[in-house]
Amino acid sequence: MRADEIDVSEDTVLGGSLMLRQPRRGHRVGHDAILLAAATAARPGEHAVDLGCGVGAAGLALARRVQGLAVTLVEIDPALSALAHENALRNGLGERVHAVCLDVAARAAAFAAAGLAVGTADRVLMNPPFNAAPQRHSPDRGRRLAHAASPETLSQWIRSAARLLRPRGAVTLIWRADGLGSVLAALAAAGFGAVVLLPVHPKPGAPAIRVLARAAKASRAPLSLMPGFILADAAGKATAEAEAVLRGGALLPLAEE
Repeated sequence: MRADEIDVSEDTVLGGSLMLRQPRRGHRVGHDAILLAAATAARPGEHAVDLGCGVGAAGLALARRVQGLAVTLVEIDPALSALAHENALRNGLGERVHAVCLDVAARAAAFAAAGLAVGTADRVLMNPPFNAAPQRHSPDRGRRLAHAASPETLSQWIRSAARLLRPRGAVTLIWRADGLGSVLAALAAAGFGAVVLLPVHPKPGAPAIRVLARAAKASRAPLSLMPGFILADAAGKATAEAEAVLRGGALLPLAEE
């Protein structure tokens, strides 16, 4: 399906500083993409790659925050890739942000043909599909691609990140908190170290629902665990810290190298 055949809405995130066109049905941009961008460290002059970008929310939020950062948005769905490209242009980021239609699990030659050669990225950020593929699939293809994953998905994506990154380059990802063991195993198998973890809690006293992880390629530094980030108070009202990140574009501690 082409982008012009999709029923789309125009929505703002980050307190209105970023406008996104996205499908009305299927996977919609949520907190995860904004948290991922806020957790990703980057500097002007670097190159970041957003794997599985959807309509580009995380990569565009990062590019909006870091002037002079080049970002490549990688998305397997042609319609979403086209929307990501359009969103970059609509937000005045087209000179620094480019979208390519590519499977994250593709071989190195396919990445190189798309302008993403081995060892050329300083940063990789990703929000991989993290639900086990159900026996009954969603009829919406975009929702299936965004949410359903095989047992190998996480490892494949992290291997792709390792291949793209220069030595000591960093990957940042968001995943289910109950899948932390899989994250750590996949990072170790791909040669990442210096892992820093930030749990995300829905409210005080509640178990974490997400974990943000940053890791460095070819590092042997030990793991560290940060204090948890809390989204809402006991009454369900967003915390001041969450408002600052989700609406004001503030950094999460994970992005402070």
